[in-house]
Amino acid sequence: MNIKKMAIGCDHAGFPYKDSIKALLQGRGIEVTDYGTNSLDSVDYPDFIHPVADDVEKEKVDLGIILCGSGNGASMTANKHQGIRAALCWSNEIAALARQHNDANILSLPVRFVSEAEAHEMVNTFLDTAFEGGRHARRVGKIACV
Repeated sequence: MNIKKMAIGCDHAGFPYKDSIKALLQGRGIEVTDYGTNSLDSVDYPDFIHPVADDVEKEKVDLGIILCGSGNGASMTANKHQGIRAALCWSNEIAALARQHNDANILSLPVRFVSEAEAHEMVNTFLDTAFEGGRHARRVGKIACV
């Protein structure tokens, strides 16, 4: 997958990593739509996650990254969208498997539980890992509720 555009969004807990991840993406030549938040002031994560999921679902961007304290609220919110497969990742191996086996289209990062360096490693792995297809495609095809 040749990734050209991505969306990113976070709550106040995810904000400390957002700008460095955004810079990492831009350094790879990726155009980034930033939905905020832009401070440590307490906010409601769905307000910043839904726009990312909308962009991915409507194919305005290739992939998304969402961040919150545990990563759970962000991934639960994104996964309410029919075309989204947001993966909560806490290790590089999980990030690779999320792409290889689940064709994840949004990476959810638990900022309070991973270092910034680990988050960057997971972002790079998420971007560089392709979906394997095959038996996994059949399974991914059964995820959506229609």
